[in-house]
Amino acid sequence: MAKKDENKNYKVIAENRRARYDYAIEDDIECGIVLEGSEVKSLREGGTNIAESYAEVKDGELWLVNGYIAPYAQAKTFGHEERRRRKLLVSRREISKLWNASAREGYTIVPLVMYFNHRGRAKLKVGIGKGKKNNDKRDTVAKRDWQRQKSRLMKEHN
Repeated sequence: MAKKDENKNYKVIAENRRARYDYAIEDDIECGIVLEGSEVKSLREGGTNIAESYAEVKDGELWLVNGYIAPYAQAKTFGHEERRRRKLLVSRREISKLWNASAREGYTIVPLVMYFNHRGRAKLKVGIGKGKKNNDKRDTVAKRDWQRQKSRLMKEHN
């Protein structure tokens, strides 16, 4: 994982807010993405969605499936497919860890956030998590509401 001081200067492109609601995320990994030129231009304009996407390990490689990157208007001849499978760049040790978790232990590999790091490279943070049941989701909402109320009370008290 990246050091905390490196993550200060990054620009978020897309965030999967629903992932933390639907899944109990236990670990996250930063991945690089193999992109075409028109995809990078489109990402810089902010035309992407990773809410319905997921990651899978296939043939020893990690892939982002169903991630949407809007077509770039100026790239007429050399455009890209919007929902193509994109290869994620991760070390072999991390791929084996992800494969073991998803195949044997019943975990899911969920994209959490896509961003440009401090060097201007497109990165994707994926999380390993188990799906939550409905009662777990209600508990999460209740805890979040209580934290919000508690902060309001403390703010009014001061």
